Amino acid sequence: MKLIIPEGYRSALDLKQTEKAIKLVKDIFEISLASELRLRRVTAPLYVLRGTGINDDLNGTERPVSFQIKDMDNQVAEVVHSLAKWKRMMLRDYDIRIGYGIYTDMNALRPDEELDNLHSVYVDQWDWEKAINAEERNLEFLKKTVDSIYDVIKRTEFHIYEYYPNIEPILPEKIHFIHSEELLEMYPDLPPKERENKIAEKYKAVFIIGIGNQLANGKPHDGRAPDYDDWTTPTLKGFHGLNGDIIVWHPVLKMAFELSSMGIRVDREALKKQLQMTHCTERSNLLFHRRLLNDELPESIGGGIGQSRLCMFLLRKAHIGEIQSSIWPGEMVAHCRKSGIILI
Repeated sequence: MKLIIPEGYRSALDLKQTEKAIKLVKDIFEISLASELRLRRVTAPLYVLRGTGINDDLNGTERPVSFQIKDMDNQVAEVVHSLAKWKRMMLRDYDIRIGYGIYTDMNALRPDEELDNLHSVYVDQWDWEKAINAEERNLEFLKKTVDSIYDVIKRTEFHIYEYYPNIEPILPEKIHFIHSEELLEMYPDLPPKERENKIAEKYKAVFIIGIGNQLANGKPHDGRAPDYDDWTTPTLKGFHGLNGDIIVWHPVLKMAFELSSMGIRVDREALKKQLQMTHCTERSNLLFHRRLLNDELPESIGGGIGQSRLCMFLLRKAHIGEIQSSIWPGEMVAHCRKSGIILI
């Protein structure tokens, strides 16, 4: 059982206050994000058909929850892992103009997650996608978008403080940008998660660029599917990648805490290259990939922002089960209860 019990932990809010605060965080953040990035809300699927290439493969090893649909000749559907590819198709199907985008409440099941303070079988995100020009497929545009999202996070943090003065703002004025290759150079003897802990503790809010491509040590900082984020396009100093993660320092758990994974999406050439690098060229025949390779989909930038994760951070909770209702090992539930961590 992976469980962190912070010494002397007591929640800043009781159960009733927590439920009200969760809604407050979600309402404020959602409206602000939509306004900041010019996004309209759309309704999203809970499941998609197997064999279309629409479901997110994450690191390529996670098993999707699947079931047969009786009235469709027992075709197999999969509960989504995320909507990274579905959203891009919707930009075209909804005829969204360049400079505008969509967002949705994404609900997913990831039964292969290792359950701990941060990870649950149930995943809830604001999944968003925005149509862009080909000329905007660059590092500066990525950073500008990250800054916009970070401003929304800070704005929400201030609103929580206005309602609950005992939860004081802690985020720095600006988010720090660093490439995963630079992070490796700084801490060559540490594994990726420990590198994240070091840089997050130092700057309190960071965006780590370049997730998925091999670094100088022959290993990626973390895994990424080959068919949504662009992690091979050269950027600065010979580094690669137009994607990354927003990470903050969690003051209760005293560790790096990922809030969002996002990036500029693959274009036709990047998709072909990344499918070859990961030995996944057979995906070229799937629906999503055919549409992209046939230039039927717009250039885009997008990502997912964890709803429970953001609430957990802003409300200074020690366990994601204090935010969402899920299933946990009995031993974990008992240990949390004894330690003052009340799982919903």
